[in-house]
Amino acid sequence: MSDLPRASDPHQPADAHAGASLRHTRAKGEPRFPDGPKADPAGSHFERRIRSFQPRRSRVTTGQADALQRLWPLWGLDVDGQRDLDLGELFGDARPVVLEIGFGMGEATARMAAADPGTNILAVDVHTPGQGNLLALAERHGLSNIRVANGDAIILLREMLAPGSLSGLRVYFPDPWPKTRHHKRRLIQAEFLTLAATRLAPGALVHCATDWEPYAEQMLDELTAHPDFENTAPGGGFAPRPAHRPLTRFEGQGLDKGHVVNDLLFRRVPLRDAHEEQPPTG
Repeated sequence: MSDLPRASDPHQPADAHAGASLRHTRAKGEPRFPDGPKADPAGSHFERRIRSFQPRRSRVTTGQADALQRLWPLWGLDVDGQRDLDLGELFGDARPVVLEIGFGMGEATARMAAADPGTNILAVDVHTPGQGNLLALAERHGLSNIRVANGDAIILLREMLAPGSLSGLRVYFPDPWPKTRHHKRRLIQAEFLTLAATRLAPGALVHCATDWEPYAEQMLDELTAHPDFENTAPGGGFAPRPAHRPLTRFEGQGLDKGHVVNDLLFRRVPLRDAHEEQPPTG
């Protein structure tokens, strides 16, 4: 992350104890982070559909835990599906908002936010250490254009975001679910794209990237076939990696192993009739 701008207050790094793990012993029933993200924010309010993600339990460092406790009330939100989200109120301005689904440890998200301060990023994931790390990065580098959402991106899109409220959608290196019997869990499929299209403004960009070639081909097929999107790559097909998507450590490791990374850049076409813009139910 050395290429990010330095914060104006470098003597107080948010992850000063990043090498130490959280050692507090919780009583039975005590929430992991009383002022932080909830374990299951949507609870039983919504059906247990086939999910495209699998929550991972990982060690939370002291620095990440500190960021979750202090910064979650300011820059975090739980995806409970029980309220309409006012993006202008959430960010405190009217800048365009891009939704990023799945951000890992948040390094690439922070770099994109730093490089484009005129765009707000609503980053959603279920990985608690990553949530804490991204909050710590946002504080350290003075990135006021990041908000971190905890929970299911489908519920966020379907229940909480207004039609046409997003200027872009980013899905980088989603779980490829490589086994054939698990392909139904892949995120980029027609039903998801139909829902996403209702929340994207005309001209909004959908940017996907994956190093799993069979999934890349499926993404290309699904996006190409969908009437709400058009390929921005000349002649169709995959796009070169745009400069605004940083090369992550994960991606670099894959490239060293000979993996092929494919980017897809599709644009939301003008809206259809209003009665066709309702999100899918169920």
